[in-house]
Amino acid sequence: MLLSLLDRPVVLRRAALATLVANIGIVCTGGLVRLTGSGLGCPTWPRCTDESYVTTQEMGHHGVIEFGNRTLTFVLGLIAVVALAAAWRQRRRVPGLLKAAVWMMAGIGFQGVLGGITVRMALNPWTVMAHFLASMVLIALAYVFWHRTRDVPPRWTAPAAMRTGGIVVTAVSAAVLVLGTIVTGSGPHSGDTKAARTGFDPATVSQLHGDAVFVLVGLTLAMWFGLRALGAPLRVTRAAALLLLVELGQGVVGFVQYFTGLPWPVVLLHMLGACLVWTATLGLLLAVSPRREPGATVPQEVAHSDASTA
Repeated sequence: MLLSLLDRPVVLRRAALATLVANIGIVCTGGLVRLTGSGLGCPTWPRCTDESYVTTQEMGHHGVIEFGNRTLTFVLGLIAVVALAAAWRQRRRVPGLLKAAVWMMAGIGFQGVLGGITVRMALNPWTVMAHFLASMVLIALAYVFWHRTRDVPPRWTAPAAMRTGGIVVTAVSAAVLVLGTIVTGSGPHSGDTKAARTGFDPATVSQLHGDAVFVLVGLTLAMWFGLRALGAPLRVTRAAALLLLVELGQGVVGFVQYFTGLPWPVVLLHMLGACLVWTATLGLLLAVSPRREPGATVPQEVAHSDASTA
């Protein structure tokens, strides 16, 4: 019964989507840990204290928040195991799917260890930044994995200029994320009152981050106009439009948090927005990329759905 479920394409797609959502969710819960000052709620790793693997009453709500985030890692791992098992069962139907699932599992393990190193280094801002950026890599792996379970070979081949544009937009989006982590590492939300800061001037790095965002928005707008002028399929122009809308929404949240003194709920919303910008960026990149490997087969219900939106 279980094996027959793992052989169903819909189960694979849903498991892949759940992995993507869980990876985004754990970024937000990790942000909650930092923003509530609970980064050292469990002061060591892999134990929560030297004597216990779980939080204790004496550690208060900070321990509960930090331990809760650690627990979610196991939930993410369980979802990824299901997705990997389904990918193994269906590896001949979609070439390259199993490799994506394996990389994703390896990334989750690496991220868990990196999180432990971050705790043991007392929330050093550079390891905190690496921890967040590793999550962005994981989200990219999860997105590609999900994309492979649902995408169909495009009927429209993007010109080289548009493919290059997609790569440039992705590179700038990644740069925005890196600069955003530097802003965070220089600001007040360190995760613990004893945690170090980068030493950079927050106003200066915030300006650099903002400038990069303006460049990203401009490039995305140019991509949207270019795709429309070239008569790209609706699903491709929608990918550019979606990215542009998410960027604008994220920009509004960014300005609100800056001018209101960085209240933690708004900062947490900004972290979610960063994940959404990144996934929308990947959506545009894959929309203008060359068709996937020859020989990949697509479930008929997926192909029919895409034909109705192309």
